Amino acid sequence: MIFPLSSALPGRLVHVAETGSTNADLLADPAAAHGDVLLTLSQTAGRGRLDRRWVARPGRTVAVSLVVERGALGVEALGWVPLLAGAAMRTAVADLLPGREVGLKWPNDVQVGGAKVCGILAELRPDASAVVVGAGVNLVTDADELPTPASTSLRLEGATGDAEELADEVVSRWVADVLRSVAALAAAGGDAVASGLHARVVRECTTLGRRVRVELPSGEVLAGEAVAVDATGRLEVVEASGARRTVASGDVTHVRYE
Repeated sequence: MIFPLSSALPGRLVHVAETGSTNADLLADPAAAHGDVLLTLSQTAGRGRLDRRWVARPGRTVAVSLVVERGALGVEALGWVPLLAGAAMRTAVADLLPGREVGLKWPNDVQVGGAKVCGILAELRPDASAVVVGAGVNLVTDADELPTPASTSLRLEGATGDAEELADEVVSRWVADVLRSVAALAAAGGDAVASGLHARVVRECTTLGRRVRVELPSGEVLAGEAVAVDATGRLEVVEASGARRTVASGDVTHVRYE
């Protein structure tokens, strides 16, 4: 059986040989329900934050999307799904790379030694009934195939196994963790602090305490020190002037001290 670990998850698992976007496919599927998963090792029209496009060579990365229905969560609590998905992927990657430094760059990029191995994009259904959260993980990508010099892959960081084996390990761990975290958040009435989710994100977020540049959806660029993640999951940045800004979404770059 292909992907035996992921097939044992409670939701419906669909594997396709190739597709444009796993997120787009699930968003367009009216039958897709909570816990359903779509994955492929060949995604041809992947999208990231700020509608950036990316394409990887077939068989080198996994693109996976998961349906998270709102259920008992309020609409505001759905805003935590991108962050808990990032925390869950950080744990999944760390499990496969013991001894390596695996961190979470706000809101949900997973990095190994500061190099990106996974990006996550969450999209709300038009009726706000669910979030489709997608992840792209570099599995066996070689150094000369990486999209940027600041990227890496599981194989380059020491993980063993072929692409299908690594995809199964990552997807099964990630999906199970996301669903557990969503259930805990719902049990706490959507309160990320009470559920422990806020503390987990703060603990694993390598952005805090760093100088950052944040490219906002408006095109504005914010620079300063990332000092906190608030109770709603937003990043708080203190500018050089001392002004404190709160960011709900944006593309963060860690700025190295010279």
